Amino acid sequence: MGNREIKEAKVKEIVEKLQKAQAAILTSYIGITVEEDTELRKRLREAGVEYRVLKNTLTLRAAKELGYGDIEKYLEGPVAVAFGYDDPTAPARILAEFGEKHKAIQLKAGIVQGEIFDTAKVVELSKVPPREVLLAKLLGSFKAPLSNLAYLLNAIKEKKEQEANA
Repeated sequence: MGNREIKEAKVKEIVEKLQKAQAAILTSYIGITVEEDTELRKRLREAGVEYRVLKNTLTLRAAKELGYGDIEKYLEGPVAVAFGYDDPTAPARILAEFGEKHKAIQLKAGIVQGEIFDTAKVVELSKVPPREVLLAKLLGSFKAPLSNLAYLLNAIKEKKEQEANA
């Protein structure tokens, strides 16, 4: 297999990852230590996020193939891509949390559910809680009115029983 075929195969692989991912977040990693990189990769893997260092030229070719050519301005210097296949917020959130303690990691941009996100939008996305937390909050907001309704219905029932016994 020649060099050109290898590059074409890699571009095809990146295209498939971009199509499959709910979010692909670009990050710079200049100055990260081996220990930090290992810790980051472990956290991302636990959240079902694939983290890859890819050649910018190949990433750009794949992005252009899918109509995301505007991502080019973010593909400067060493760039890694975190592919989130289940939760579109996970890659940005984990990278941002990690970046707070390890300044080597900085959010650059992303492709989220078919839309290019600039740095500001990716930072915003990183602040969205995990799906499980959002569901728990949603269920909690349902629970309070339901328990109030149950209390009210029980009070009406008791009043009617008192009236019937009176």
